[in-house]
Amino acid sequence: MSRRVSLIALLGVLLLLAGACTNKKVNNPLANVGSKQPDKVLFDRAMDAMKHNRFDVARMTLQTLINTYPDSEYIARAKLAVGDAWYAEGGTTALTQAELEYKDFITFFPNLPEAAEAQLKIANIHYQQMEKPDRDFTHALRAEDEYRQLMLQFPDSKLVPEAKQRLLEVQEVLAQREFMVGRFYYLRESYPAAIARLQSVVDRYPLFSNADEALYMLGQSYEGQIANIRNSRARETDKAKMIEVFSRNAAEAYSRIINRYPVMARAEDAKKRLQALRQPVPAPTKAAIAQNQKEEDSRRGTGMFGRLMGNFSRHPDVAAATKTGEPTLVDPKPLSATEVVRSETRALLGAAAPDSNKVSVETVKRGSPPPSESTPRSDSAASTGNPATAPTASTGTNGSNAEQVAPDSSAQPNNNGIQELKPNLEDNSQTPPPAQLNEIQSGSQDQPAAHAGDSKPAGPQAADSSSSSSSKQKEEEDSNVSSSKKKKKKHKLLPF
Repeated sequence: MSRRVSLIALLGVLLLLAGACTNKKVNNPLANVGSKQPDKVLFDRAMDAMKHNRFDVARMTLQTLINTYPDSEYIARAKLAVGDAWYAEGGTTALTQAELEYKDFITFFPNLPEAAEAQLKIANIHYQQMEKPDRDFTHALRAEDEYRQLMLQFPDSKLVPEAKQRLLEVQEVLAQREFMVGRFYYLRESYPAAIARLQSVVDRYPLFSNADEALYMLGQSYEGQIANIRNSRARETDKAKMIEVFSRNAAEAYSRIINRYPVMARAEDAKKRLQALRQPVPAPTKAAIAQNQKEEDSRRGTGMFGRLMGNFSRHPDVAAATKTGEPTLVDPKPLSATEVVRSETRALLGAAAPDSNKVSVETVKRGSPPPSESTPRSDSAASTGNPATAPTASTGTNGSNAEQVAPDSSAQPNNNGIQELKPNLEDNSQTPPPAQLNEIQSGSQDQPAAHAGDSKPAGPQAADSSSSSSSKQKEEEDSNVSSSKKKKKKHKLLPF
């Protein structure tokens, strides 16, 4: 009996211990060392999918992690991994999506160390799509901008040396393109355009592998301008001034070869050209010689097989890019062919005599406008410019105005400089008979108010009215009489 009781008690104790262990697992599921957090599980699954090149599964898993656990500690790495999935997949569309994801990551997490990594991958996207110098250079320009952005925005990042070397390679391709365009203009003797391109090459990309050739071609372009000036029909004094300017520019280009690139192939040719132009030949410093020698030693050559295979590739050959030196981070002001021509024109105008190419400009002084005058009247003396020859108004005994026209057949100018015609009463064919004059005078005496309110134009119209036939004059007088309300009838007029 006692033995049974002890067995029952032992079983009870075991059940209590089992229940206690079960409740502890339910209350704290993370107590077991083998358990994992769910966001960490999703992240590990996505990384495993990327290892097996299942990029769509990896992106879906990472997006689930971002949407379900917005406060997880794996959010930053998950967003960066989404861009890595697009980047690893490759292709134009995938690389475009990867660039967008990396830019979003930099926007949301600019202070994380991974932001510099995202910026480097953005630049590498355009670096991988960069083409040869004689083809589209859009991706080369974008790669240059993105590498510069990395070096300026994250100067303390450990990825800066890699970005610097890639930037030197990109600038080698861009410089080669500009050099080829300048050489194209030089061979066709379009010297202003060649000068603009070659000057931009040596100013923007001083580490270019053909910088000495670009400077030498620049000097040759200025000498070509000298030959054109000598063959022109300009004056000898103007020619001498322009030749002096171009000779000085050519000497600067040749001297720069000797001072900056003394160990390159065109250094000896530059010395000969300076001697031919009767310009002083500079001596390079030891520091310049050591620097240029170090740059030349760092460049790699391309073998015959590499050049052969390069014909079948759309990517450029960057073996000639230097491995030392600092790339250009800020572009200088570019020079255009229009500015070259303008500078030559200014130099030519400065060399010309003061009285040869001056352009006289007539200035019109502003004055007060002429005073506004009232409309001239035929029955006033102010309607003509000369009161001595203008028609005068004489007042009769009954207060009516009688027009008297001065017998002058010559035209006289008025105040506005317009010739005013006067009737010639000496011609008997145009002079009305005395009977008609009396009739007109009597008509004007009958309607003083109508003539005082009407305004008739002076000049040729007045002359025509005085030289018209009697019937037409009578019709005009009758119409004026019928239209006046203040008319005083003294005799009845017969209708037509």
